[in-house]
Amino acid sequence: MSKVKIVNDVQKQVQKAIDQLVESGAERGMQVAAYRNGEMVVDAAAGVADPATGRKVESGTPFYNFSICKAAASTVMHILAERGIFGYDTPLVEMWPEFGAHGKDNVTVRHVLSHTAGVPLIPLTTTMEDLCDWDKMCAAIAASELWWEPGTRIGYHAYTFGYLVGEIVRRSTGKRISQVLLEEVSGPLGVGKELYFGMPKTEQKRLAMLEDAPANPAAMAAMATMPQDLPMFKAGPMSLMPTAGLGNRPDILAADIPAGGKTSARAIARMYAAMLGEVDGTRLISPERLREATTVAMRGNDEVFGMPTTWALGYAIGGLGTSNDSESVFGVGGAGGSFACGDTSTGIAFAVTKNLLTPDFNAAKELSQLVTESLNR
Repeated sequence: MSKVKIVNDVQKQVQKAIDQLVESGAERGMQVAAYRNGEMVVDAAAGVADPATGRKVESGTPFYNFSICKAAASTVMHILAERGIFGYDTPLVEMWPEFGAHGKDNVTVRHVLSHTAGVPLIPLTTTMEDLCDWDKMCAAIAASELWWEPGTRIGYHAYTFGYLVGEIVRRSTGKRISQVLLEEVSGPLGVGKELYFGMPKTEQKRLAMLEDAPANPAAMAAMATMPQDLPMFKAGPMSLMPTAGLGNRPDILAADIPAGGKTSARAIARMYAAMLGEVDGTRLISPERLREATTVAMRGNDEVFGMPTTWALGYAIGGLGTSNDSESVFGVGGAGGSFACGDTSTGIAFAVTKNLLTPDFNAAKELSQLVTESLNR
């Protein structure tokens, strides 16, 4: 995707805002992109992609944004469902018989997409090397036991979501999900070099390098006092929490781990825009499919992390809690503060990517509000 020179008031306001965030030291490198009704209206970048070399962030610089690319995995699923490859109520065992172990025969595609499947855990012995071993991870998930009856409760499937979706894609098409992403989403949208699950090692030099924000003593103290029997501590080893150390590893970056991915802001915003409508002649799913995909499927208290949550089929509903947000906003945030979404009521697609991993979404929230309010004026 070539650089498009955008000149408008919103672009200027966003560029000024992210320049200030970088200059203040609150951020290291950032991108913000937005589309409205299929037209790109913001494409801003600021700061440094790699402090070791001084390489600047450009519009096409990919960032490892962790979970924001769950949305890309979900979009692949909707494209295949629209083709009749499987239905939302297709049981996984029809495509993946081994998954039925320990009474999981009733888990459907809908349960997976809505985080209600009841299999949020990966073994506590899982290593970073294991995450890169597709067959090993899928076998472990297939052999796991249900935490709850599918469809009755909701809990974030942090890692398992990606392997579940990816294995459904592989079993039903014979192709790895990274290949289907390129063929059906990033390729047709002209962002094949900016939106990845597994990213070839030869391309990784283009990535923004991640950094952990300085530790917050209060947050560390709160973490230390948490009861060790909380579900989040049983859903996977703490050594695999999203950090710069994990996200800069060449093997992790090269592997298909579709619970996360690498993308530029403009690439993931373009994907949402092409769900909402046409972008340069490409529309990813029909208006009817979009309605079904973005209608609330389940809401409740998250069984893993303990907070209220609302999910459609593969996308969280409600945005970042700003004054603009409503149930028309569907998207996924990533650990470290990146965020991307679409809004069916305004036709706006929005994304922010960054390489300083902060524990909050404050920057994304402010930038989202700035873009939405400016465009709505």
